Amino acid sequence: MHTIRFTVNGHVEQATVPATMTLLDLLRDRLALTGTKEGCGIGECGACTVLLNGNPITSCLMLAVEADGSDIETIEGEAIGGELSVLQQAFIDEGATQCGFCTPGMIMSARGLLNRIPDPSHEEIIEAIAGNLCRCTGYEAIISAIQLAAARLSQDIGSRDAQEGRAR
Repeated sequence: MHTIRFTVNGHVEQATVPATMTLLDLLRDRLALTGTKEGCGIGECGACTVLLNGNPITSCLMLAVEADGSDIETIEGEAIGGELSVLQQAFIDEGATQCGFCTPGMIMSARGLLNRIPDPSHEEIIEAIAGNLCRCTGYEAIISAIQLAAARLSQDIGSRDAQEGRAR
């Protein structure tokens, strides 16, 4: 057994885990963060995508002990104070949820992209979600949702900058 410390959605956690436990199992079974889904269990579907130190990873392929000292963000960390994030709202507005099973992983992959590239191109969006499978939407609604979120976030930053400029 190994004792690890890490941060999940801004909260410092500690867990004693066997060497063979995946990060996905730690999140779902020990921390009750069930928004992260288990799809294939072999890293091919992206349903288990979380951010590790800001980068999207498939949590079914990572051992929990490898996350020691890391900063992890799950889908539960997207909504602050129970209010949907701009990205989550864009998925709803564009009808990009359908059955919803892939949505948490898609949103986490999109979050990783938008954190790195605030105004991604169509090709950059496709590349960012290439590891996430969706059997319902055909991807166009998902791509549109990410584009909409990027535009809204850009406008929000502009609005905030303008407000701060007036306050000075």
